[in-house]
Amino acid sequence: MKINIPLLALALGAFGIGVTEFSPMGMLPVIANDLAVSIPTAGMLISAYAFGVLVGAPLMTLVFANMARRNLLLLSMAIFTLGNLVSAMADSYNVLLLGRIITSFNHGAFFGVGAIVAMSIVPPEKRAGAVAAMFSGLTIATIGGVPLAAYIGEVIGWRPAFFAMAVIGVITMIALRMSLPPLVNERKANVRDELRVLTKGPVLVALLLTVVSSSAMFTVFTYIVPILQDETQASTFFVTAMLVLYGVGLSLGNYLGGRFADRSLDLTLVFSLIAVAVLLVVFAVTLSSKMIVAPLIFLWGIASFALVPPLQSLVVQEAKEAPSLASAMNIGAFNLGNALGAMLGAAMINTGFSLSSVPLAGAGTAIFGLIMVLVFRRGRLQQQQVSGASC
Repeated sequence: MKINIPLLALALGAFGIGVTEFSPMGMLPVIANDLAVSIPTAGMLISAYAFGVLVGAPLMTLVFANMARRNLLLLSMAIFTLGNLVSAMADSYNVLLLGRIITSFNHGAFFGVGAIVAMSIVPPEKRAGAVAAMFSGLTIATIGGVPLAAYIGEVIGWRPAFFAMAVIGVITMIALRMSLPPLVNERKANVRDELRVLTKGPVLVALLLTVVSSSAMFTVFTYIVPILQDETQASTFFVTAMLVLYGVGLSLGNYLGGRFADRSLDLTLVFSLIAVAVLLVVFAVTLSSKMIVAPLIFLWGIASFALVPPLQSLVVQEAKEAPSLASAMNIGAFNLGNALGAMLGAAMINTGFSLSSVPLAGAGTAIFGLIMVLVFRRGRLQQQQVSGASC
């Protein structure tokens, strides 16, 4: 895809949001020590963000349903900037928690509306690729932005890291304002129509697929550090290298998922889920070998994020009558899958299974998602045949 300035502006916003969402994981000890709270208490900063996304995605989309899409993107990045400024100036845990909640309210609206905007500024045959281009900012954040923020937090302090994120928000606002047309809604959005589209079977299935696919990823990724430390006997350097390698895989998977989904959305989902399941099973039985683990983590990253562009496109496609809320809800579904995956992994560990069994739980979740895709695809093909016969 040729260089597209509006897509670059959207990717920059996605980069900032990705760093903001995940960087506190690497700064928890520093934050906990500075604010005199425990690590589990500091961990609530991450949970509060995820909860804010779930609430903020539908709320922002419905309240501002008739706002021009460029203005809604600008508003979401203004909230992002404000939340990070509050976090940067926080002198207590409660103020920092408030800043995190404020920041989270931009997440669903930006990615939900941004996906629609990205698809609207390219030809129909490149829509999934456009979504992938926007999400590339999120994957790049996992490779460089999050480790850099963690480094700043360790060396300079966690507050400058949040200030830097606020600066990214301001730059993104300028880029969006200069590169995008107003994008006024041609047809006034109706809240009832937006809500009604969520009752459609195909839309609900698409959202559930996002939850399941995200769960397959985060069941394992949430515990990847202790898995590598305890089962692979990996050093700190090796663990860090594997996290970076996984981030590179996510970025490549995002690109490939967008390219292949433009050719066949269903087949991209099918082969990606098969790949996730197979790779996680192999991962579970070869954890003791660093030589095998390294390429597996890279390939797993590719397969995991190859699912994101087609799933986002599928939701928008199935909710074409009123796509804004459904698109935003899909971002919430991804975060819900994040939480459920972490809970599944914790349940495996707490019930006495070893860490090496966690990848098998992720593989089982991916297989469940694969069955859903195959059933959904078969039903849609049957419906098309019936419609063709009636014509």
